[in-house]
Amino acid sequence: MKMIISGKNIDVTPGLRSAVEAKLGKLERYFTADTEIYVTLSVEKDRQKIEVTIPMKGNIIRSEQTSSDMYVSIDLVEEIIERQLRRYKTKLIAQQQAAASFQPDYLEADEEEEEEVKIVRTKKFDIKPMYPEDACVQMELLGHSFYVFCNAETDQVNVVYRRKGNTYGLIEPEV
Repeated sequence: MKMIISGKNIDVTPGLRSAVEAKLGKLERYFTADTEIYVTLSVEKDRQKIEVTIPMKGNIIRSEQTSSDMYVSIDLVEEIIERQLRRYKTKLIAQQQAAASFQPDYLEADEEEEEEVKIVRTKKFDIKPMYPEDACVQMELLGHSFYVFCNAETDQVNVVYRRKGNTYGLIEPEV
């Protein structure tokens, strides 16, 4: 496993480098020796951010974590990556895909805590025709991160969602 560590607006000190290598080094048991892991450390105002990207054949495993302390961000990102790997392993086994990037021992080992998708609540509501801008206002009033509505212009079901940086996104079905 090859780790490529870089920094934006921050010097990657030997202490930070060793902390990243120690935490993310735990992931070595999952990957082959030629797998590359890209780690970018950055500082924006008082936010310490770490981005980890692991490109693999057909997929990318990625996590981005921000906190006030870089070492906390490193701990958080390692937990997220491991959770994603457990889900990905379950998917690989279920679909009987070739897993060239993973160690064979990892795929064959029984995982103790495999996560299942469990729907715990179902909600029904009327979809009202409205414009995307109105849907964004309604989403904010409800305090939700997304809102499903019938687009008054296209008469199709759309979804608006909140993005980072107080921006919004719109999901429309392809026709």
